[in-house]
Amino acid sequence: MIDFSIIFAGFGGQGILSAGKMAAEAALYEGKEVSWFPSYGPEMRGGTANCSVVISDEPIGSPVVNDADVVICLNQPSMEKFEKQLKPGALMILDSSLINVRPERTDIKVIAMPASDIASDLGKMLFAPISMLGCMATETGCFSRDSFEKSLYEVLPERKHKLIPTNVAAFDKGAEYAK
Repeated sequence: MIDFSIIFAGFGGQGILSAGKMAAEAALYEGKEVSWFPSYGPEMRGGTANCSVVISDEPIGSPVVNDADVVICLNQPSMEKFEKQLKPGALMILDSSLINVRPERTDIKVIAMPASDIASDLGKMLFAPISMLGCMATETGCFSRDSFEKSLYEVLPERKHKLIPTNVAAFDKGAEYAK
C-alpha cells in the first residue's frame, strides 16, 4: 500500500478528528507510516472540521491530500466540498441519517449508511464516525478490527476506556454495511 489517503469531514463536535486519529493509530499498529492532519474552523462546536490521514508502506512526503482514496462525510456541505477530491473509482461513505442527497459523480463508489442512527442506538452521537470507520476498514482492508481496538487504548484517555466495548460495537455495526 503506497499513500492510501482518507479525508474525514463534518461539523466540529461530531468526532471527526478523533476518528481520524483512531484510523492513524490503527495503521501504526500494522507497521505502516502514517500522517494525521487536522483542520477546523475557529468555532469550538458546530463549525467545519476535517482531517486527512495518509497511510503508506513508505515514508510520507506530505500530509496534504488532493486526490483521496476515501472520503467519510457526516454532513452535506462536506460531501459537496470533498466529492471533487476523490480519485476516480474511490470510495465515499456518507451518513444517510443526515445527508439526503447523493454525490453527483458516477465514477466513485458510494456507501450510504445511517451512522447517526447507529450512534443514537448506541447512546452517543460520537459513535457515528466510528461506525463509518468500521465500514471503511472492512471495505478497503486498510487496517484490521484488532488494530482498531488496540488503537482505542492509545487515543482515548484512560477515563474513557470504559467506552471501548461500545466503540468496537459501533465499528462492527459499520462493518456490516461494507458486506
